[in-house]
Amino acid sequence: MIDLHTHSSASDGILSPADSARYAAEKNLTVWALTDHDTVDGLSEAAKTCLECGINFIPGIEITVAWPSGEFHLLGLGLKRKSEELKAVTDYLYEDRRNRNLQILEKMRADGYDFTLEEIENSFPASQIGRPHFADFLVQKKIVKTRQDAFNRFFAKGRKWYVPHSGENLEIAVEAITASGGIPVIAHPMSLYVSLGKMEEVMKSIRDKGVMGLEAWHPGARNSECFRLEELARKLGMFVTAGSDFHGRGVRADRHLGKTVGGRKIEERFWEEELKPAMGGEFDYKQTDWVK
Repeated sequence: MIDLHTHSSASDGILSPADSARYAAEKNLTVWALTDHDTVDGLSEAAKTCLECGINFIPGIEITVAWPSGEFHLLGLGLKRKSEELKAVTDYLYEDRRNRNLQILEKMRADGYDFTLEEIENSFPASQIGRPHFADFLVQKKIVKTRQDAFNRFFAKGRKWYVPHSGENLEIAVEAITASGGIPVIAHPMSLYVSLGKMEEVMKSIRDKGVMGLEAWHPGARNSECFRLEELARKLGMFVTAGSDFHGRGVRADRHLGKTVGGRKIEERFWEEELKPAMGGEFDYKQTDWVK
């Protein structure tokens, strides 16, 4: 089994990068990517742990891209270094996320919940703070029972404490990934909130801006949608990936390491026949900056 889309506590997962690597080894994954939201802070820790565990590690990131509807997340897979371009993107998105957090706190205070950003940051010192941390903070304070309960009541789109992301320009995000030696892949395309009837036109435009791969297989989609997305990728000359979008045990009932939609095992073909050839046929994370 493999997994090309996972998260650690460096963003909104619950396991540290090192523990995420150990868990991947425990689950007998042969290829594992860490793709935290808008940060590469966990990659060195994960890479060094993978050296001990004997896993083929794929250093990555998931960049928030500006999009008028839904969410556009861009995976960068096989990052060899943190380029100046990538640093500029992550710095920009850090400030964007911080401003969003302050706006969320204003909404919470208006409803009588007087917390500070410092309180939340101190509760999750190793993480880049976002909505999941707000949700977990409410669990700690016994205001809600679970992270999902907090999203359902307060933080999901359309709920009273929701504040949208600005996101990065797509061309800038693609440039940051390629300058860092990585390959741009659109994550979970159904999150764009584009109908399948219009998906080809939209995906052509995204491909023409430098996105090379398409994550057709994701637990947030239906089986039928995944098959259609893979077919579309073939038609457009894009390679196909699959991921679990795993954030930690028990975070989401449908997210299991090494598995995608419907509990379907993520096959090695997505590495051997798809991503690996797109990376030139070889990739050795031991030669990247993350282990130097």
